[in-house]
Order: sequence, then structure tokens, then C-alpha cells
Amino acid sequence: MLLGSLGCFVLKLAGWSLPARWLDDPRLQRAAVLLPVPLLAALVVVQAFAGERSLELDARAAGLAVGAVLVLLRAPFLAVVLGAAVTAALLRAL
Repeated sequence: MLLGSLGCFVLKLAGWSLPARWLDDPRLQRAAVLLPVPLLAALVVVQAFAGERSLELDARAAGLAVGAVLVLLRAPFLAVVLGAAVTAALLRAL
């Protein structure tokens, strides 16, 4: 854990050490705006389908599917979260 903390600190320090002209580059600014979306999507997929060493289709996948359908139907955020959670909970209870 200490090694991970040190790595995060060094990465943050490296970011603060960059020259300002590099950070003002329009390509870097576009990438900084677009990068969080695929990173969060990848995190959701890994959390929904990853097992110990294989892919698993279980209640998490069903909850994700219900959440995706509710998003496509433009449901409010709370309805999306509750729909996905209730679906996963009911399937796990079976």
C-alpha cells in the first residue's frame, strides 16, 4: 500500500512539474476532457463482469443491463441506480 501511495505522489508531482506551455496545448486539453469517459466505462465493465480469473455473467450483469435500458429510456439518475440495485439484489436472493 505504501508503494502505491508513493507512486500516486510521484505521478502527482510529475504533473505539477510539467511546463505550463505543455498544459496549454489544445491537443492535451482535448484529451484531458475526453479521457474520463472511456476510463469510467472500462471500470464499470471490469466491475460488472470480472471474476477471479474469468468473465462472469451474474446478477451484476443483469443490474448493469437494467441500468443501461433505464438510461436509454432517459429515466432519472436515482431510478437508474435503484433499478439496477434492486435487479441485482433480487437475482442474488434467488
